[in-house]
Amino acid sequence: MIPRILSVDDSKTIRLILARLLRPFVCEFAEAADGEEGLAKVAEFQPSLIILDHNMPNMDGLTMLQHLRVIPQFKRTPVIMLSAESGPSNIAAAARLGVRDYVTKPFSDDVLIGKIGRIIKLVPREEASAAAADTPTSST
Repeated sequence: MIPRILSVDDSKTIRLILARLLRPFVCEFAEAADGEEGLAKVAEFQPSLIILDHNMPNMDGLTMLQHLRVIPQFKRTPVIMLSAESGPSNIAAAARLGVRDYVTKPFSDDVLIGKIGRIIKLVPREEASAAAADTPTSST
């Protein structure tokens, strides 16, 4: 199954950076600009992982996460919080809601990819293409 990653962040720049970071890997990527849009996208997209900002208009990341955790099918969906908020109380609040990891902005591309890779399997597109090319085809 191809992993599906949803970025929920009010910064279009961050969403573009995440799309660029994930492009070399076999995965589907979707994005939302705030928590309200994120909740709607979760229901539609069924993500394997959510990368969630804390401070957003309309509905912040923690509020979105509270709503998400009461929906049985998304109760255990892994979430990485990606936020400029680095205070201990913010990190603790996210942890209480079951966030798998917390990354502060600005972030290192390699660190974020490493954290994503510990939660879901990231297969480089090159490896997937090579494996597909090595698979024998049957002829009748």
